[in-house]
Amino acid sequence: IQIDDVVISFDVFRENFFVISMPVKVSAARRGCRRTGELEEVEKLEEVLPVIWDELSPSPAVIDKQGVVYTDEEGDLVTSIVNHKDCVFTCYDEKGTVIGIEKAFRAGKTDFYKPISCHLYPIRIGDYGPYKAVNYHRWDVCKAAVLLGKKENLPVYKFLKEPLVRKFGEEWYKELEVAAEELKKRGMI
Repeated sequence: IQIDDVVISFDVFRENFFVISMPVKVSAARRGCRRTGELEEVEKLEEVLPVIWDELSPSPAVIDKQGVVYTDEEGDLVTSIVNHKDCVFTCYDEKGTVIGIEKAFRAGKTDFYKPISCHLYPIRIGDYGPYKAVNYHRWDVCKAAVLLGKKENLPVYKFLKEPLVRKFGEEWYKELEVAAEELKKRGMI
């Protein structure tokens, strides 16, 4: 489906996804959201770093060595990771794992919520010439979120309404909902 210059995979409508979490709690399914992709967000990550530096777990050494982002084997900008699993902005506290940026945002210490790519996960945005591609990303650690999404009958595009509006705007999202209804009528989802 195409809306403006954005092409949306049918999986975004067909697949279900739901994560129950505390405001700053991170499930295993949310750890796959480390793609930054947008240069202006790299600047925001660097700006927020001093605000959360003291709370970062073992990641300061990784940040000192390679910075807050690096270019992966696919040529995408991704947040640096620690021990091949956690984003450098992951903090551990007595309640479990939290994303330091989101925690600082909720505490009023920064105006940056988190990178849009993290907020959009399990959707990945790709650039294809003049078009953006909105694709659902499958990952084994997300099985619980997929099962819960099926139980709740919550399609990916509804689960991710807030970040989709943040990325593409309210009007775009309304068109997405119209497209979903039309696909349902036609029996395509």
